[in-house]
Amino acid sequence: VQLVESGGGLVQPGESLRLACTASGIFGFYAMGWYRQAPGKQRDLVAWAPSIGSTNVTDSVKGRFTISIDLAQDTVYLQMHNLKPEDTAVYYCFVNLHVSSPLPDAWGQGTQVTVSA
Repeated sequence: VQLVESGGGLVQPGESLRLACTASGIFGFYAMGWYRQAPGKQRDLVAWAPSIGSTNVTDSVKGRFTISIDLAQDTVYLQMHNLKPEDTAVYYCFVNLHVSSPLPDAWGQGTQVTVSA
């Protein structure tokens, strides 16, 4: 299993970014999503999407972040609007190959998102 992320970068507060993560070496999945880890902090769940069913977004980013998946491409997206400095972190995508759950079976390498004026 390989997860390749893209879309991170440096933006100013209030701007937007879209992260993408494509999985390869799999034959479908049960869930994909994103965690993030700020310096000196634990890795926290941001959003996840089951292959069938409703998406889930953590309260701290609800209304600003949207997750979506492309089943045909085994790709998960995280659209982030109105970014804030506290959103600065390394964002990691994950995939669960066995159950519809935000518990990862595999991780991406991480992509840095920095929000700064």
